[in-house]
Amino acid sequence: MQIDYSQAIIDTINKIFSLLFSSLDVSMYSLLDKTVFINSSIVNDRFFSLAFSSKFGLSIIANALLLGFFLYYCFKLYMAPFSGSYVEKPYQFLTKVFIIAICISFSQFLCSEFIYIIDIFTDILKSFGMQITGKEISFSTLLSSSTYIIENSNNFNFFSFDGILRSFFSFGLINLLFSYSIRYILIKILILLFPFALLSLVTTSTSWIFKSWLRAFFSLIFVQIFIIFVLILLFSLNINTSDIFSQISYISTIFVLTKSNTYIKELLGGISTDLNYNLLNVKNLFK
Repeated sequence: MQIDYSQAIIDTINKIFSLLFSSLDVSMYSLLDKTVFINSSIVNDRFFSLAFSSKFGLSIIANALLLGFFLYYCFKLYMAPFSGSYVEKPYQFLTKVFIIAICISFSQFLCSEFIYIIDIFTDILKSFGMQITGKEISFSTLLSSSTYIIENSNNFNFFSFDGILRSFFSFGLINLLFSYSIRYILIKILILLFPFALLSLVTTSTSWIFKSWLRAFFSLIFVQIFIIFVLILLFSLNINTSDIFSQISYISTIFVLTKSNTYIKELLGGISTDLNYNLLNVKNLFK
């Protein structure tokens, strides 16, 4: 009996990819809802309570540095008549330092309230999307209702058009998981840096640090607003397995989700969480 080696190789590849994609438990992708739709709980956990402790937390360190800036200003103000250098008026500087000191002391609260407001706006948009599409706007709904989830079966053909679409869908979701996990971590890091970003407002020469922080933080948070509109569009599509255009439109929308942070970065600036972009930057470091 003659063995068809080409068909055996194709069957093996199909089996490998079928096992690979089916092993990605759908429940794992429920993590996407946690990492994408940020709420104030991200700031109120035990780690941040310790980091912003009133005994020896980041706010205390930032206020200590603020005191150092104040002493430097007093010295500079004293030497101004002799050096002839420009010094900010005392009442302006003291007012600014007082406001910054209060904001630094309540930096955890300010971040929590800002994220809480965004979370409320997110819930409003989700309710709006649910009224339009009749579906809950979440990644759990996307994955539970998707026809592109690959099951462990002998019917999967990686080299067919349907197999390519299913593979692209699975790879896209994996990319989403890594990209939004990076975003989740970056948001936490930026919250930790918030007291020092406020500290940079003391002088005009360092105020750009706060502006850069604000742009990066807002762009990362705003991503979830953009994602809701993409999911609303995705759930409103009428997917017909016999219509190639509707299938390509569906997969293209998944691609837009993977590039959402890149689009926001181009629009507002900030930090990129695109996995391919970051891997390319790491590769360029070794050239």
